[in-house]
Amino acid sequence: MQLKDKVIIITGGGQGLGRAMAEYLSCRGAKLALIDLNPEKLELAVNACQANGVEARAYICNVADEAQVERMVQQVAADFGAIHGLINNAGILRDGLLLKVKDGEIQKLPLAQWQAVIDVNLTGVFLCSREVAAKMIELKCAGTIVNISSVSRAGNMGQSNYSAAKAAVASLTVVWAKELARYGIRVGAIAPGFIATDMVASMKPEALEKLASGIPTKRLGEPEEIASAAAFIFENDYFTGRVIEVDGGIRL
Repeated sequence: MQLKDKVIIITGGGQGLGRAMAEYLSCRGAKLALIDLNPEKLELAVNACQANGVEARAYICNVADEAQVERMVQQVAADFGAIHGLINNAGILRDGLLLKVKDGEIQKLPLAQWQAVIDVNLTGVFLCSREVAAKMIELKCAGTIVNISSVSRAGNMGQSNYSAAKAAVASLTVVWAKELARYGIRVGAIAPGFIATDMVASMKPEALEKLASGIPTKRLGEPEEIASAAAFIFENDYFTGRVIEVDGGIRL
């Protein structure tokens, strides 16, 4: 797929990796539909993409809400006349140990904390992919879905919910690549390691230094390095059903 003039939806597109991928793809001429819940950050991201000379629009949508996702996809298709790509990037963290003992009392990971991450990071991917794939078929648009998994899919202490969701996203990538190939839809995934987003950069310097020291490349990844992997998946028509690991060589 040549990205020029292709319509790409990016969830979580108002900030962090989502915005970085949006700006990167806008430089390749893609048209962007950015999805987020923060209108101020969405506006800034849209303006940054438009500054690169492409059409970009903002959409407020909770990806874990079926009705909202259905309306959003319908609106994007109406506004742009086509949908060629989707990046499932929206995600949240609610870290916590499954159990911990404090002052002789057992404290459990709350169900609400588990469910919040599963709702956004897994159910949101399912809903957006289902609706976008259906719209691609309806509009006869060959397309590509890119799922953002994580190095944590292998299992990371304190991240039962996040690791489970990201492992499932990697598995769904393979399932959907097989199911959707007959409709001209490819599905790939990226498993980032520790990336220098605003959230990570807000950590204490000593914590960042310790984190980087455990990575073979001895540094955090840059958001643009994840964006370039997304562009590769879109542009390589023989890539599907696989996960690209962009993690500096770290293994959790």
